[in-house]
Amino acid sequence: MISTQAWTDARLVWDYHQMHHTPKGCSVAVGLGSHDLSVATTAVEAYQVGLVPLIVFTGANSATTRARFPEGEAVAYQKHALALGVPSDVVLVEPNATNTGQNIAYSRSLLEGAGVDVSSVLLVSKPYEQRRAYATARKLWPGIEVICASAPMEFPEYVDSIGDVRLVIDMLVGALQRLMIYPQQGFMIEQEVPEEVIAAYQRLCRAGFTSRLVPAEVH
Repeated sequence: MISTQAWTDARLVWDYHQMHHTPKGCSVAVGLGSHDLSVATTAVEAYQVGLVPLIVFTGANSATTRARFPEGEAVAYQKHALALGVPSDVVLVEPNATNTGQNIAYSRSLLEGAGVDVSSVLLVSKPYEQRRAYATARKLWPGIEVICASAPMEFPEYVDSIGDVRLVIDMLVGALQRLMIYPQQGFMIEQEVPEEVIAAYQRLCRAGFTSRLVPAEVH
């Protein structure tokens, strides 16, 4: 059972992770690989309404996606996009990235190699990865405008889609930890974390939602 306090804290962290950007026209959409096909769907929808002329899907595999997407996350996203009617020449695939930094760096290199002039990126991720993706892109791809997007889902709806509330909260906590420690390691720009979000994070850690933490932090 999840306590009322843990649920309240998780919703607060969930909201912080989202950038609340208004979608706008961009040079390209970059869909970050994961277990979640809604990332690919959101990128496709941006193309279909004319926000972007080109899509890059980036991602190899992780322990959580290898069984579901044996050909790799980016390839699975590409197949999903083609099934939704996107022309094949609109989709570029970057199949090697295994973390968010590589997603950004390898996508940038792919586009530069293809001669694509990029001034802005619609960065598509899972809802709770928006801020992490934004902070990473601002560090590794300076000089471009970054607009974040994800499937328009509220926290309870996302929990229902995953079917495991404890796992979702663990992921929220892990993503927030990285936002706080990775800037010092040069992986992303620093983001201000409100005191109430830090307090919620600490309560969730004490409540045991720690399976997605990296060992750089002692509780």
